[in-house]
Amino acid sequence: MTPRPEYPRPQLRRRDWVNLNGEWQFAFGADPGRFPDRITVPFAPQWELSGLGDRRLHDVVWYRRRFDAPAAEQLLLHFGAVDYRATVWVNDAELLTHEGGHTPFSVDITSVVRERGNLLVVRAEDPATDLTIPRGKQYWKERPESIFYTPTTGIWQTVWLEPLPARHLERLRLAPDLESGSLGFETEGPGPVEIEVSLDGRRVGSGRGTSGSLRLDVVQTWSPERPVLYDVLVRLGEDEVRSYFGLRALDAGYVQRLVLDQGYFPTGGLTAPGDGDLRRDIELAKAMGFNGARKHQKVEDPRWLYWADRLGFLVWSEMPNFHEHSEAAEERLKKEWAQVLERDRGHPCIAAWVPVNESFGGVNPRFLEDLYEMTHPYGLVSSNDGWEHARTDLVTLHDYGTAPELAARYRTLESTLEPSGRPRPPFLPGYEYEGQPIILSELGGVALAGSQGWGFTTVGGPGEFVANYGAMVEALMAPGPIQGFCYTQLTDIEQEQNGLLTFDRRPKVDPNLLLPLTQTPKRS
Repeated sequence: MTPRPEYPRPQLRRRDWVNLNGEWQFAFGADPGRFPDRITVPFAPQWELSGLGDRRLHDVVWYRRRFDAPAAEQLLLHFGAVDYRATVWVNDAELLTHEGGHTPFSVDITSVVRERGNLLVVRAEDPATDLTIPRGKQYWKERPESIFYTPTTGIWQTVWLEPLPARHLERLRLAPDLESGSLGFETEGPGPVEIEVSLDGRRVGSGRGTSGSLRLDVVQTWSPERPVLYDVLVRLGEDEVRSYFGLRALDAGYVQRLVLDQGYFPTGGLTAPGDGDLRRDIELAKAMGFNGARKHQKVEDPRWLYWADRLGFLVWSEMPNFHEHSEAAEERLKKEWAQVLERDRGHPCIAAWVPVNESFGGVNPRFLEDLYEMTHPYGLVSSNDGWEHARTDLVTLHDYGTAPELAARYRTLESTLEPSGRPRPPFLPGYEYEGQPIILSELGGVALAGSQGWGFTTVGGPGEFVANYGAMVEALMAPGPIQGFCYTQLTDIEQEQNGLLTFDRRPKVDPNLLLPLTQTPKRS
């Protein structure tokens, strides 16, 4: 069976496509004189599911396979993500180079393909020790340690072909507006489109044009408790595209009860073994009472965001950061972050955007300001999650203190924003609190005694863990300025053993014991 067979782009779906996942020829090194290995795409060579499991550092890898071209007036070749720089050839014609390890890219291959036996070659360059690349938690040494994990090199999301008619929709942007009960739309293509909106199989709106707004006959809101989604059908001649949207509504007093999720899997690394694994992570988090996740230092597979939309799960979307500052590093991150914003702008699940975490790579107020300006039009921004905020819509703090320490520190606004006792102050010089919601976006990190790894603190067993967890949540839900939290973390990852689940997703304590504690009401 072809690995990862599900449609890879859930917000813009067409009926016809060809999945190129599966066995490819593969080679390490700068010069692919031959391709001695076989690899299973879309799994990176460091991980077991690739068939290689080679943890050595390699700056360059090569892929090769043959494919037959489906009948089409225009044929696109898509890559979900290749880490970090990818160069693509089809039938010896070099077609493009893409930089950015977390975002999709595509190329029109119509003019170079033949009906059968086309040769596709991909070169991926991922300089292992270059800390100016946005690499997040991917380590630059062969053995993971501390808060860093085994890296991902090369293709790690689905590769696929998309046959199209000559006249087709090139881009679709949806802009749902709850206040007016309408859907704005904007398209790119060779003419106006017909657009229909339905809810539970009933048409509730329609329109025509290249852009505009259509009124919805029925207005229902999306929330974690009731994730209502509208279906969208767009036609342009013979081209037919399907999408969806939600009208998110969260009350100002809504408490976000998040879990930190780094999106690593024991056999696939950043790539989930299957679509069901992405869904199951969300279901496990919800079973423990969480209504969302902060996806930490990873731009997640669009299929995970799709399940978050479908299941009702809030998401904080975060950009993997560089760890050594330079002007070129800033420009690379901004360029890729713009691609992330464009790819994921339509997901109702995304409640906040996090361009920088904990001053990774060094603090530059101008850089934070630039990121805020480009991100704020898409929603709420945590400018530098954890501390040293510049302009920001959310004040986010990280605190791995004990439950009594949390109870004392977060009783008043003054004690909450007190810089002493923290690794770094909440704000950079020249910035101050302006009434934003305050979220404790990292806490916990508790390991069980006997774990073969580390945690921020350790408790003796499951009973002590449950009591300690309940006390932490109670400390934040007691009267005070904290309006939400994010517990570290959903799963163990390699040497880091402070998850609520083991690396292979086994609960360490009964989720039914954690659920009512996570959902402790906020007291005013």
